[in-house]
Amino acid sequence: MTASRPGSRPGRPGTPSASDDWLAPVAASAAKACHAPADLLGEYLPLLADAAINGRRPDAWELDAVHEMGRRAAAQGIGARRAVDLYLSAAWRLWRQLPVVARSSDPEKVRRAAEAVLRVLDDAVGVLVDGHQSERRDMIRREEAQRAEFVDDLLRGDADVASLVERAEPFGVDLGKPHHVALVAPRDGGGAVDRVAIALERAVVERFGDREVLVATKDGRVVVVVPGGSAPGAPRDGVDVGTALQQALERRRLAGRWRVAAGRAFPGAYGVARSYEEALEALTVADRLGLDADVVHSRDLLVHRVLGRDQAAIVDLVRDVLTPLDQVRGGAEVLLETLQAYFDAGEVATEAARGLHVSVRTVTYRLARVAQLTGHRVSRPDQRFALHAAVLGARLLDWPATPLPPEP
Repeated sequence: MTASRPGSRPGRPGTPSASDDWLAPVAASAAKACHAPADLLGEYLPLLADAAINGRRPDAWELDAVHEMGRRAAAQGIGARRAVDLYLSAAWRLWRQLPVVARSSDPEKVRRAAEAVLRVLDDAVGVLVDGHQSERRDMIRREEAQRAEFVDDLLRGDADVASLVERAEPFGVDLGKPHHVALVAPRDGGGAVDRVAIALERAVVERFGDREVLVATKDGRVVVVVPGGSAPGAPRDGVDVGTALQQALERRRLAGRWRVAAGRAFPGAYGVARSYEEALEALTVADRLGLDADVVHSRDLLVHRVLGRDQAAIVDLVRDVLTPLDQVRGGAEVLLETLQAYFDAGEVATEAARGLHVSVRTVTYRLARVAQLTGHRVSRPDQRFALHAAVLGARLLDWPATPLPPEP
């Protein structure tokens, strides 16, 4: 520490120069008591001594130096409370050794010195805490930016593996283990995604622990990465990650309606990207099919993914099987909706009628009309499969709202 004896601010007229050795034990004693580095005091003790002797308040640049000490404390992981404790502890230790206090018999002089010291103490502690808070905010922003960049690279799946593994370590993620990726998306086009991300991060940490988990936002959705398979923290109560997240949303009664899509667990750095692609595809398929479920799993939509990946084949299937339905008055939508409801109801006409809010006779009439127009009957297993696949393909292609591509 470089400081001056009370009343000896270097370069100031009328202040004598003297050794500052007496301040070092004060700083060391306070640092030991508070378990904090003595160098965080900077030029604080000379400021107090100068105030006691000369009644001088710190200049702006001197308070800026204290502000920097607050930032340094935060960067070193020292809490604001401990930093303030260090400054208070140093102040009362210095006060006991000030000549103006220890040797003076003038109460008024001691009172003025005390007022001056307390003013400096108040100024210093204020800027110290402000500096600490500023650094903490900057650290949080940097961490959030690093997290967002890491998650983006991780989900993209084309970054260098060695770099990903190294960058994953500060977040407590072992990319050699299997992980699930789940997406949480607003169903009504609204919803405060950032607020939901904060709420879900708390829920995920409570459930899975604070390691092997990541929560971030991407493209208007919340991305959740959690352990999968036999990894530590993986769910062991039979509740899958998608259901767990939906339950967390319901408990917190967040505004809006949300859909959770969960990918399967895969090991490795590229396994996270693969699980993310599955979750994203499940979300897209669920939207196209108009599914009402709040939780969708990629494993339950594998057949839809197979259909969607060979678009040329599914276009041909829809064209050959379903386009004859366009011949009815009003278009194919009513008959297509009836087929969808019939298959969703487990091929039970009464359940389909209930879901459509029509009579059973209406459902059976429409199915007969489908058979008449397409030549495919739901009572024939081979023809029923072709109809069902064509209906799924039509939903994936958004037909008939979107015209089919022209034949080559």
